[in-house]
Amino acid sequence: MKRLIYVPIIHSSTDLGSIAKDVSKIGITDLGKELWERHIKTVEGFWDVISHYFDSVDVSGVKIYQDGMVAEGEVGEKIVEEGVKSGSKNYELVSNLLKRGAHLVKTEDFNLVKEERDRLLAIIRSRSITHRLIAFIKYKLIKNRLLDKRDNFIAKRIEETLNPSERGILFIGAYHNIKKRLPKDIHIKEIKDSDKIKEYQRLLPFYNRKRERFEELGRYLLSEINEPI
Repeated sequence: MKRLIYVPIIHSSTDLGSIAKDVSKIGITDLGKELWERHIKTVEGFWDVISHYFDSVDVSGVKIYQDGMVAEGEVGEKIVEEGVKSGSKNYELVSNLLKRGAHLVKTEDFNLVKEERDRLLAIIRSRSITHRLIAFIKYKLIKNRLLDKRDNFIAKRIEETLNPSERGILFIGAYHNIKKRLPKDIHIKEIKDSDKIKEYQRLLPFYNRKRERFEELGRYLLSEINEPI
């Protein structure tokens, strides 16, 4: 049977490359420095929990599918190396898994990833509120369609490249919905609840009104994973 460890993730600002500083500035402006820094600390702790889980998993021969990964082989490994240099805990974990015998697989279509990134850049780097609003509306109009295309592509890649009796690990943003698109012959083990991760992200801007629930979800993100290997 094909087996896939499904890891719903939260992207840290360092995962965003050249736009990381812009995202951090917006986060501090919108949420305040204290809450933003607390959020960053929670995300880092979340990745520590994920990394600790994989410390005890035999990953020799396992195929790695990574959100946003548009290449494999030397090019893909170079992307991972650059991510590690930028301070990405996601790519640091992937790099560690590759060193332990896992194999990186091209997961996404370059053009689809670039289109979404360009749309986000247009929002983040808008010079006025009006321009930002226009860019945001344009992004909202295509967001679901674009995410749907990306999810279909990712699911197809997993279906085509994960062979019988092989194991894979998928690191994917919690707002993606890959599970329902995968064939029934793939046994999926989700090690964190995607819905709780999405809810945490949704409630972040409403911390003052939803503080108790938000903090509960933050504790869940930092809780150790007890799923059997």
